[in-house]
Amino acid sequence: MVKVTVQLKKWKNKVGKEYTDRNSISLNDLEKLYKSNFGITRTELNKLFLGRMGRAIRILEVGCNIGNQLLCLQKMGFKNLYGIEPQDYAVEISKKRTKGVNIIKGDVFDMPFKDNYFDLIFTSGVLIHISRKHITKAIKEIYRCSRKYIWGYEYYSKKRREIPFRGKRNFLWKANFIEIYTDIFPDLKLIKVKYLKYLKNDNMDTMFLFKKV
Repeated sequence: MVKVTVQLKKWKNKVGKEYTDRNSISLNDLEKLYKSNFGITRTELNKLFLGRMGRAIRILEVGCNIGNQLLCLQKMGFKNLYGIEPQDYAVEISKKRTKGVNIIKGDVFDMPFKDNYFDLIFTSGVLIHISRKHITKAIKEIYRCSRKYIWGYEYYSKKRREIPFRGKRNFLWKANFIEIYTDIFPDLKLIKVKYLKYLKNDNMDTMFLFKKV
């Protein structure tokens, strides 16, 4: 078990609350943001990766914040949705905004679920906030709780590098998360990947889907 990391401590307090306040947008506005950034909505991306999956599969989002990604999946027809979030403030908001979604307080380092409990586990902009020292533990927990699929959406860089987060250091890293996953678990099969270049700058994100084999 990992003690509270420097990054997690910040997330649970002022830095996380400020992030949540800045990003408390509607699902419709989230779709517009993706369209503006990449020329494709989040729902359209989700359909590319999950469109053929049964709507009854059990899905967990790690670091769900106010629940927009889960609401997006719910709108697509997915029924068994769960979220885990370490920040009290975001958990309170997410519970008010969602209906029929199971959201609990917790973090990626010690998830209160049995092995293989979920059909699919995903992160969206979460692994980027985990230091090199602790990333292996986080990925091992995700792997442990997933029965079949691991889905990710994160900032991308060929080589891991730190970038400032609103003037703060030691809080945000771009990386090749596909490579990080497969270095830890070579049995993971990459079944789909999409690199998403921002329309207004040279930054890039990546969405990827693994299957446990």
